[in-house]
Amino acid sequence: MTAIHEVAIAALSATTVGSAAAAVLMARSRRTLSRSLAQAQEGAAVEEQRREEALRQLVSGRLPSLALHLRSDHYPVPGLEDTSLSGTDFADLLDSVQALFAKVVLEERHRVDAAARAALRGAFMEVQAKSYQLQTDLDTLQQECEDEQTLKNYFRLDHLNEQLARLVQKGAIVAGSWPGLVRSDTHVPDLVTGATSRLHGFERINVHSKLSTETVGVVGRAAEPIAVACTELLANALESSRADLSVEVTLLQTDNGAVCIQIDDAGKGMTAEEASRAAQLLAGRRQVLLTELGDPPALGFAAVGRLAADHGFQVTVDQASPYSGVRAIITIPPALVTSIDPHTDPLSAMSPVPTPAPRAPRKAITSDDPGGVTPDSDALPQRRRRRPRAPGLEERTAAGGRPPEPEQARTTWDDYERGIAAAGRAGISPDTRNEDRA
Repeated sequence: MTAIHEVAIAALSATTVGSAAAAVLMARSRRTLSRSLAQAQEGAAVEEQRREEALRQLVSGRLPSLALHLRSDHYPVPGLEDTSLSGTDFADLLDSVQALFAKVVLEERHRVDAAARAALRGAFMEVQAKSYQLQTDLDTLQQECEDEQTLKNYFRLDHLNEQLARLVQKGAIVAGSWPGLVRSDTHVPDLVTGATSRLHGFERINVHSKLSTETVGVVGRAAEPIAVACTELLANALESSRADLSVEVTLLQTDNGAVCIQIDDAGKGMTAEEASRAAQLLAGRRQVLLTELGDPPALGFAAVGRLAADHGFQVTVDQASPYSGVRAIITIPPALVTSIDPHTDPLSAMSPVPTPAPRAPRKAITSDDPGGVTPDSDALPQRRRRRPRAPGLEERTAAGGRPPEPEQARTTWDDYERGIAAAGRAGISPDTRNEDRA
């Protein structure tokens, strides 16, 4: 009995010890589990806080910066500040939101820009129509005027209207319209001279021709676009230099047949940033948004870039001129260069092609003819070079002589219009000769 009792006591003691040990182990497990749960909850809270911070950064920092970056590359877009989230599904989701935001902003911006361009085109068409009507009225007044001083005032208003028409034309091109005029094949010197006549301060422009022959011209389909480009580059050169400094224009033809119009000014030049932006605009690789052109918008380079891309010539402004200013070069490829009979005198690049009219009695201009007709004459002048030509004219042009002055070109065209008007009194409507200007 005693042995059995002792065994029972020992077993009971062992059980008690085992239970105590188990209790201790269970308590430890609970503490460990509680600690793990607390750590897990703390980690989840930290993770949630990190995600909230990332979302806050996306809304208040990354998306606004992206909107500015879409307007100009100069604005940087910050990345994810908490790099511990990089590569996670949450980070990928944030990137997807950012990409969707960029897509929506660009689509809306292009939609608004297209609507603005359409509105501008309509407005510019109205202004162009009024400008051409004003030109017609001024032409009529010039033809009827007999007082010299009044006639000079009409010419002054005529020139001012030409400048207005250029500004409207530039805006219309940027808005998606075409230049608005169609020209015949034009001699390169005549094209440049006509371009200078559209500008205030044209007397500061010196043109030097290094063309080896007078037959070099530009095909009609590209004459007006190149004339517009030349006008805008000359305007930029005049505005970038002082009023007492000249702008030098050089005409030359390369060995491969291309023709270059080189414009050198003595202004302050362009910074690297300005030159880079100008190169992008002149390349014409994409349609520039109106909001990208500044306030007020600078339309010149954008218009030139669009014309260059549409008609296949090139424009660069990435070189310095010999006078520390800017050298702008218009390169006309051989496909747009043509040969024109030097004994013909096609209409100036800045003058519209007159509408064919019923034939009227005409008188050929002889060597003794002053080059026009009187308002009372019924003869329509023929546009041809006078013979014999002025001694040494061809030699001076080949050696770098200056093409006709803008005032001379304007006077010649005025004589031509007087002849048209004279024929009009024989049955041709005065408005008919100007309908191509619209």
